Amino acid sequence: MTLDRTGLARHEVPAAFDTGAAAYDRLVGANPGYHRHLRLSARRMRLPHGGRGLRLLDAGCGTGASTAALLAAAPHAEIVAVDASAGMLAQARRKSWPPTVHFVHSPVEGLAAAGVSGPFDGVFAAYLIRNLADPGGQLRALRALLKPGGTFAAHEYAVRDSPIATLVWHAVCWSVIIPSGRLATGDATLYRHLWRSALTFDGAARFRRRLADAGFTAVHSETMTGWQRGVVHTFLATNPGEGTT
Repeated sequence: MTLDRTGLARHEVPAAFDTGAAAYDRLVGANPGYHRHLRLSARRMRLPHGGRGLRLLDAGCGTGASTAALLAAAPHAEIVAVDASAGMLAQARRKSWPPTVHFVHSPVEGLAAAGVSGPFDGVFAAYLIRNLADPGGQLRALRALLKPGGTFAAHEYAVRDSPIATLVWHAVCWSVIIPSGRLATGDATLYRHLWRSALTFDGAARFRRRLADAGFTAVHSETMTGWQRGVVHTFLATNPGEGTT
């Protein structure tokens, strides 16, 4: 696997996550805000009645951290959790889950072939869109899986709007994330991809425009607390329903 200025070629990303899967939970657990911020993004979806009667898609579930965040926000919902990395899914499946949570091995581009179909009441995508070859096209495809009025939430890095956030990201990656990843796995490829892909992905304003271009309405974003203020954001949007493009 080789890196260019935007990180790994997007078709190589699942294999890089396979390599890092065994150490992934330990590494993200060292970030005191990681799980708390995922839960915050899931709560910001404002899913009613604890998710009772709702069907949710966790697109890019990884080792299940985002799935757990959705479950905390909507404990009564049915959750379909999908990821392209077999290694990450193996870690997720080792954990304890209620029977309402179902894991599927599939890239988000291949959901139909994997038997995953809508409609969903909500879609949660944590650290996913930046890793897709066609972000705009996949946002449109995810919107098509939502019921009219359904909520889409992306929990994602977006630093390009802010010189301060960009400097923080450089500092955290090179002082903590990349060295820790290399020490834990013997291979820093995934973590250098994380650094570069976040730097070159949309800023927050551009990503909000991308969501609007994909046909979503009520598009807005909120950032996190702590060192991730201005670095990680919740992007929220609504599927306005049939007859839109």
